[in-house]
Amino acid sequence: MRVAGCDPGTSALDVLILDDGTVADQARFEPEQLRADPAAAVAWLVARGPFDLVAAPSGYGLPLVRAAEATDAQLAQLSLLRPDDRGGGGVTRFSAVARAFRDSPLPAVFLPGVAHLPTVPAHRKVNRIDLGTPDKLAVAALALHQLSGTWNQDGPVCVVELGTSFSAALVVNERGEIVDGVGGTGGPLGWRSAGGWDGEAAYLLGPLTKADLFAGGAAELTDDAARCSAYLESLVRTVGGLCGLHEPHERFEAVALSGRLFAAESAFVESLHLTEALAPFARFGSAVAPVGSLPGAWVKEAAQGAALIADGLAGGSHAELVSRMRLREATGSVLDGLTHQRAAAVRAWFQ
Repeated sequence: MRVAGCDPGTSALDVLILDDGTVADQARFEPEQLRADPAAAVAWLVARGPFDLVAAPSGYGLPLVRAAEATDAQLAQLSLLRPDDRGGGGVTRFSAVARAFRDSPLPAVFLPGVAHLPTVPAHRKVNRIDLGTPDKLAVAALALHQLSGTWNQDGPVCVVELGTSFSAALVVNERGEIVDGVGGTGGPLGWRSAGGWDGEAAYLLGPLTKADLFAGGAAELTDDAARCSAYLESLVRTVGGLCGLHEPHERFEAVALSGRLFAAESAFVESLHLTEALAPFARFGSAVAPVGSLPGAWVKEAAQGAALIADGLAGGSHAELVSRMRLREATGSVLDGLTHQRAAAVRAWFQ
């Protein structure tokens, strides 16, 4: 079984190849490489094929759509750019990369986001688009794989991902199903992104562009103490709120930490003392720990998790993991939960 997984990320596109569950190759494509050639990752993979399945860069996600069958409207749903906002920066670059995968000979599939999953109750999707993008879902898959030998499945776990732009937290129940999540502009304060937007601030700063969603984060605070306090309190508030809602025993079985920020801004992350700060929400203090990489892997955790998902979808050794996550039952659109009076007009942009 030869598969690959991709993580588009904000800072770089990572790709990991698995041969029968073992890391066989990996690569990182920097933004400037993709600006010059959006098909660079595709060419790299084609040269190393054939593959049974490739989990392609998936943006906001689609309900397990084969890339070759994706319509232009579905590709537009991956990036969610308004018709009047074509200066989406990295998002525009991502759109070109997604098209390259769609038009390639690779057996690629676009993965779902958390909002597509049947395991998340409908009421949690009301007026929400980003409950966790496919890369966050992939991190959860890696966390479940890494926890499989120690998690006694008496209760849920929380997967916390600190990206170079956004922060996210997902809840996985004792059956291995993602049941809740907060991420992106609806999540805790990010390194580059402001996180949970204040509607009044959005109104005053509007009209917003996609690029505005990648601004206002902790990195823009000039006072180091304020930066640490704002970032940490936002994260603790998020994890604590999810814990209070989902954990009947008052603590998660584990809090799994992940994200490129650990390497990109290591001094800042160390100053947060996350293990101590999040310990009150884990059954045991030692249960707050990094997800950890697959043996031999150095690319981002999301690419590793995406490769595990591809292996499972193709019937490999991680088929049970994918089955427990119920990814094949993903349906709908990330826009389905919108109830605003202009929601129909928004949906029309992506049909």
